[in-house]
Amino acid sequence: MIKRSFIGLIKPRMRYQAIELTPPEPRKIPAPKQVTLLLNEPYDPFGQGKSPQLKKGDPIKTGQKLALYEDSDAYVVSSATGTISALSALIGDFGRSYTAISIDVAENEEIDEQFPALVKDTSLETVKHFLTFIPGNLPDVILSPNGSSTPIETIVICGVDRDLLITANQHTVVKESSSVKRGVEILKQITGIDNIIIASPEHLMQDAGLSGAEVRVVNPVYPASLPKLIMRDLLGRVVPAGKTCEDLGVAFISVQAVASLGKAFNEGRIPVYKHFNLINKDGTSVLVSAIIGTPVRDIFAAFNIDAGEKDRIIFGGPMTGESIYSEDHPIQPDTDAVMIQDQKSLALVSDYPCINCSECIPICPAKIQVNMLVRFLEVGKYQEAADEYDLYSCIECGLCSFVCVSRIPILQYIKLAKYELGRISRAEETNV
Repeated sequence: MIKRSFIGLIKPRMRYQAIELTPPEPRKIPAPKQVTLLLNEPYDPFGQGKSPQLKKGDPIKTGQKLALYEDSDAYVVSSATGTISALSALIGDFGRSYTAISIDVAENEEIDEQFPALVKDTSLETVKHFLTFIPGNLPDVILSPNGSSTPIETIVICGVDRDLLITANQHTVVKESSSVKRGVEILKQITGIDNIIIASPEHLMQDAGLSGAEVRVVNPVYPASLPKLIMRDLLGRVVPAGKTCEDLGVAFISVQAVASLGKAFNEGRIPVYKHFNLINKDGTSVLVSAIIGTPVRDIFAAFNIDAGEKDRIIFGGPMTGESIYSEDHPIQPDTDAVMIQDQKSLALVSDYPCINCSECIPICPAKIQVNMLVRFLEVGKYQEAADEYDLYSCIECGLCSFVCVSRIPILQYIKLAKYELGRISRAEETNV
């Protein structure tokens, strides 16, 4: 079968949660006794022939830049003042390797002076060296707009939330308009890109218009806020199978990252509080603000939530979120939601085979023949799934898993297949 771009969309009847026009302030979580920062670099103090710069017992200040090795580009910014209590390796989903930096938090806060000394220098270098770890997470492609094969010509700010039951980005549009406006100005200055669009729900058009970016309205029905659907519906550009939005010269950034960028230069210090939704076992959602690195158990304790042994904890929303396996897992710059599901009401998955009901076909925005695709994925025939049944056309919205009568974890199969094919491709390139 010839690979094709996704075309057409049959809309499921699931609407994004709309924020109130005068939303309450997020519930602020007190500073924890310990924060854990995840550095996107493997911890291997002996295998690389060089010793880490960081060690147990080092004093740390809030806003201090922490890099594992002297010549490393990867860094995190400390969200608290205290002392490093541990450095350890952490393996995430799909082989992602991190260095976990644990910091015992001190009672009195001290602000590192490196960034405040440069706050008047709104340059790309200043942003690269100090602000990639801000709440909302600045994507690499924003910091190197000409570094990809196709130079970035358009930046889309997501003033909408990617998943159901989440309102964190909408809250930023309404409550932090001045910071967003300043962030847009800085984006234009450091990237040289003037074509900046903010994607907004219709009811927040007026607030979004204060940003100084061009406003485009996103359909309120899921999954219209996913980047590839925004590309098609708002920009009129279809992303071919196997390609990314960046390949077409378009970069996406969350409105929280833009607000954090503006706030950093307005206030002269690096923001460390992340806004996200806490989705409780009964499906209710509340906006929370916590220091980056706060363990999930502290969030639950603040709301008197008891996480049972078989309850499911998810980072993200109900359609595309990823499970975590410890209450020690920390809030990260890109955490938009923490969801806990009671084990008694979990929608269990199974290894029961596809019964060919075809419920997944009409609901798929990419028009993939999912019932055939999943047959190849179940038996590990990933290349055939890509060649014959449009694996790379999938936009990973999770609708197929949601409607699957057999409760097959189709989205997880798809993510695994893409990861494995990517790993094989990288290995082949290395051995050439």
